[in-house]
Amino acid sequence: MEFLEKIILMPLEQLPFLLITLLIAFTVHEFSHAYFANKFGDPTARLMGRMTLNPAVHFDFFGILLMVLAGFGWARPVPVNRDNFSRPRLMGVIVSAVGPISNLLLGILGALIYAAIVSTGVMDSVTNERVLKAFFWFFSMFIQLNFFLFLFNLIPLPPLDGYRIVEDLAPRPIRGKLQQYEQWSVFIFLLILFIPGLRAYTIGPLQVWAGELTNGFTQLFFRLFGV
Repeated sequence: MEFLEKIILMPLEQLPFLLITLLIAFTVHEFSHAYFANKFGDPTARLMGRMTLNPAVHFDFFGILLMVLAGFGWARPVPVNRDNFSRPRLMGVIVSAVGPISNLLLGILGALIYAAIVSTGVMDSVTNERVLKAFFWFFSMFIQLNFFLFLFNLIPLPPLDGYRIVEDLAPRPIRGKLQQYEQWSVFIFLLILFIPGLRAYTIGPLQVWAGELTNGFTQLFFRLFGV
């Protein structure tokens, strides 16, 4: 157990709440891509059984493992064929954007539910310390991680949604050059994640901004509920 605690980024007792959060966040994210792609005329994901809220369909063991061990990870990406869209570039941008937006909305919803429960005073009557810890760990993790995934997925490097958005918005000549250097962009992306110095100036600020979003929305809802 001591060995696991050294390599995992958080105490083992908090790990179940991280896994639950990841399953919800990744599942809703990928479902959003599939749903809007199908809505715009591309049934690829639906025909492959990916337009579902079943976490097992979107689960990527290695991606989840890296999220636990290294602080980043992924689900199985939903296949999208932009050729099926009547307006490929516009609809491609929307399909790419709804994934991160779904995480933003989950973070806001989590902050709303957390503030609503606290404002009712229900938790004041709970004397079991483990229950109180579980309540706090789950909501703090759920809210902040979803805000982080919203920001993280907007990074304009493959294979993230931010890159697909830039690719769809770029003029054809630039889009061709982007695709030409895409393999090197993946390498740059991995360097950013694994080199501490680069990570501190790229991923680090995203974690700070996710924390600010968490505090901002939580305090906003507390004020709305008169707390």
